[in-house]
Amino acid sequence: MRTPLLPALAAVAVLGALPVLLPAGLLNASIQALIAALFACAYSLLAGRAGMLSFGHAAYFGVGAFATVHAMNALGGTGLLPTPLMPLVGALGGLGFGLIAGWFATQRSGTAFAMITLAIAELLHALAPQLKGWFGGESGISTMRMPAWGLSFGSTTQVYYLTLAWVLVSLALLYFHTRTPLGRLTLALRENEHRLRFLGYDVHGLSVSAFAVSSMFSGIAGGLQVLGNESANYVVFDAGVSATVVLNSYIGGVGSFLGPALGAALMSFFGYAVSDTTPSWLLYQGVLFVLVMMFMPEGLTGLATATLRLLGRHGVMAVLPLALSAVVAGLLLAGGAVFLVEMLQRLCSQDYRSLARMSGTAPPVQLFGRAWSAAAVGTWIVPAGLLAAGALMAGVAQRCRRGLALAASPEVPERAADLSERALP
Repeated sequence: MRTPLLPALAAVAVLGALPVLLPAGLLNASIQALIAALFACAYSLLAGRAGMLSFGHAAYFGVGAFATVHAMNALGGTGLLPTPLMPLVGALGGLGFGLIAGWFATQRSGTAFAMITLAIAELLHALAPQLKGWFGGESGISTMRMPAWGLSFGSTTQVYYLTLAWVLVSLALLYFHTRTPLGRLTLALRENEHRLRFLGYDVHGLSVSAFAVSSMFSGIAGGLQVLGNESANYVVFDAGVSATVVLNSYIGGVGSFLGPALGAALMSFFGYAVSDTTPSWLLYQGVLFVLVMMFMPEGLTGLATATLRLLGRHGVMAVLPLALSAVVAGLLLAGGAVFLVEMLQRLCSQDYRSLARMSGTAPPVQLFGRAWSAAAVGTWIVPAGLLAAGALMAGVAQRCRRGLALAASPEVPERAADLSERALP
């Protein structure tokens, strides 16, 4: 859980320079990435550190969002709570609702706990369109950022820096929580709940506290979402929001403090870059999550840690063949899979089928800057060749990995040879 100071300061410096380096569109995407990173770290406190998998964390994100939008309309961004402090209302909303929902949800554990959290979020999602006074019906509630502290908050740059400040402060508080006795007991809650109970600790109280703290910071993320969009809609309670934070957290790696933030930032920019290119981007996102869970269960940070461990143990030159073969295999397999998905998506689309019926033949498909005939064998040889070459390189990478494993323990083959000699008559 130790976070090196120099890399953290370098990351903050890069984040502070983004408004100068990025255009307005990417700066808006950066704001959403920061909010997603905070939401993922808040979720990771519950799912990663406390070991309680929630499938309905959108509920506390949404409550924080609606609490903030009502406060902005009621107070007008003046008085004791000017616009920069409005996420405090989201924090209180998330904390209050998290205490109530957490008290009920933590009565059970495991699958039952996950289903209760999902039911709470789905209940809010179903009720929100009906409770128009609270949630504004299907149109939601709009608001406006008011000037405060000499700032108008009318530009994307000012909103970005406000979001960045809140995210950095929230992440610092979350990290401080991990260093407190309560945070260490939260980790013990995941490792051995029965032993905690045997030692006399109130396990249910610890579970509720972890749930409430996670909900509070999720509420801050929801409040920042309102500050950025100047509106809130019942869609924030959707199951997709809960699923996204689970996906982001586990892709980044819940085993490290900043792993979920990394996963959320990468997936936010992935969605921004790919969603305008292909309608199948959600499929790629889902496939990426499945691959990470199958082959990298500790997430991207776990992969980075394992790579650094290999470099420290064997050196760069020994690890280089494994790294190159793995990267080449990944690129070839990804290229073949993308080719197949995009071709099939176009062939199965309504527009293509209508055009084929009108022309009486299968028209060529425009893909990667050229036309491909669906009836030509050469078209399908391309993805097949890419996949085959990728599988071959994956085999090479596997052999390199086994070679490194044998090099790390040279006594194993010697011991096996010694045993075989003893077995001879």
